[in-house]
Amino acid sequence: MPVSQPVFLDYLGFEGDGVGDTRIHGGKDKAVCAYCIDHFPYWSDKLQREILPASFGENLSLTGMPEREINIGDIFEIGSAQIEVSQPRQPCHKLNKVFNDQTMACAVKKTGFSGYYFRVLRPGLLEAGALMKRIHAGQFSIEKANALLRKGGANIQHMQELISLPALSEDWREMFQKRLSKHADL
Repeated sequence: MPVSQPVFLDYLGFEGDGVGDTRIHGGKDKAVCAYCIDHFPYWSDKLQREILPASFGENLSLTGMPEREINIGDIFEIGSAQIEVSQPRQPCHKLNKVFNDQTMACAVKKTGFSGYYFRVLRPGLLEAGALMKRIHAGQFSIEKANALLRKGGANIQHMQELISLPALSEDWREMFQKRLSKHADL
C-alpha cells in the first residue's frame, strides 16, 4: 500500500510493515522486498487486469531497476538509509492466491521478473518518490542468479562465483553450497 508520509527503515524492515511468514520472508538479509514496476505493463497485458504497487508483495516499488541491471552487492542510498542487494526473490505460492492463478509463481520464475531483496546497512527515513543512488556496484546480476537457479545450478564456475560474494544472503549461499557438494559427489 503506498505511503503518504516518511517511513523509518530499520535493519529488519519498514516500521509498521509486517511479514506474513517469517520462516521464509524477512530477516536481516531480506529486510526489503523490491519489485520493478516497469514489469507491470507485461503482467497487465498477460493477466488482463490492472497491476498496482505492492501487487507482488513488495514493500518497495521501483522504476528503471530491472533484474538485468541490479547486482548482488549493489549498495544504494535512499532517503537517509543505505541498503544492499542480497539475493533475488523466489516467488512462492502466495502469488497464486493473490492473483487467483495457480500458475503465477511459475510464470514469475520463467520471466525472471522476480524482484529482489535488500539488507539494511544503515537505517533511515524514506519517503515515496525518493531517488535511489547507487554508491557501490556488485558484479553478479539478479538476472544471472535467477538463471542459475532455474537451470538447476549446473554451471560450477557460476555457482562458485555466486557463493564467493560477501553480499549474498546466507539462505542462497547454503542452497548453492549444497548444489556444489552434490556435483562434487558425482
